[in-house]
Amino acid sequence: MKKYRVLILSLMIGAITIVGCNSTNHSESDNGRYYVVTTTTMLADAAKTIGGEYVEVKGLMGPGIDPHLYKASAGDVQSMQKADMVVYNGLHLEGKMGDVFENLTAIDKKVVNVSKGLAENMLLQSEDSSLAYDPHIWFDVTLWKEAVIELTKGLKELDPEHESEFETNLSSYLKELDELDQYIKNRVLELEKEKRVLITAHDAFNYFGQAYGFDVKGIQGISTTSEAGTKDLRNLANFIVEHQIKAIFIESSVPTKNIEALQEAVKAQGFDVKIGGELYSDSLGDENSGDETYIKTFKKNIDTIVDALK
Repeated sequence: MKKYRVLILSLMIGAITIVGCNSTNHSESDNGRYYVVTTTTMLADAAKTIGGEYVEVKGLMGPGIDPHLYKASAGDVQSMQKADMVVYNGLHLEGKMGDVFENLTAIDKKVVNVSKGLAENMLLQSEDSSLAYDPHIWFDVTLWKEAVIELTKGLKELDPEHESEFETNLSSYLKELDELDQYIKNRVLELEKEKRVLITAHDAFNYFGQAYGFDVKGIQGISTTSEAGTKDLRNLANFIVEHQIKAIFIESSVPTKNIEALQEAVKAQGFDVKIGGELYSDSLGDENSGDETYIKTFKKNIDTIVDALK
């Protein structure tokens, strides 16, 4: 079955190569806007914000989708082939799409890896043997600013005619991100230092912890492809009881079973830890939640964390 899937992917990429060699790069879509395809919801939001009226953005992954496990469908591959520019996070966040990005680059499709905008010393080493660095860069607003700047470079190369508009949009957005960063820091100050412990389903929040002073622990590793063992649950349950942690958190893009098992393991030791709420980890919220942008999502996260741990 695995060999069959590899064969299908190879055929899909081969089709891209055949069509792509005969296509013109940087062509505008039928509505006069450039067609930009992004992987994650965070990147789709950034592309819309900076590109404004000059781009049409399609995000491959919707709210609640786990990018670690995401596999590109035939329709996704077709969308990327048609795109004027493809944008992805990098650092193996989209771990099952690496071959697709490489083949798109090989046929001279404009592909932007936003993590290339970050210096290596800004990245956190990964304890997961399958990853060199932690890919969850959006959880430090300072790093996300650098990623957005890298995305903007791609837009300016794609559409030099509107470079000044992109710069204006970027400048305005960076100010909003600075305000978000300060909002987070102000809310964190409401917590005593010993209460700044964040326990979630997987290790998505290490950049957040480093930037805002939290001790972060996840049941699974940095990638949700890793498995949580009985020993992991037991050790984390012991930690919660020892430190009298008030709350642990589920994630919007990760099944709740491990957190619920952790809660039961803690209860078996005679201590009750509540589920403090749902955090957005690998995707933004949707319009129905009112958390459909990066800024709204991050505000919702920090409000949930602080309110539960106070």
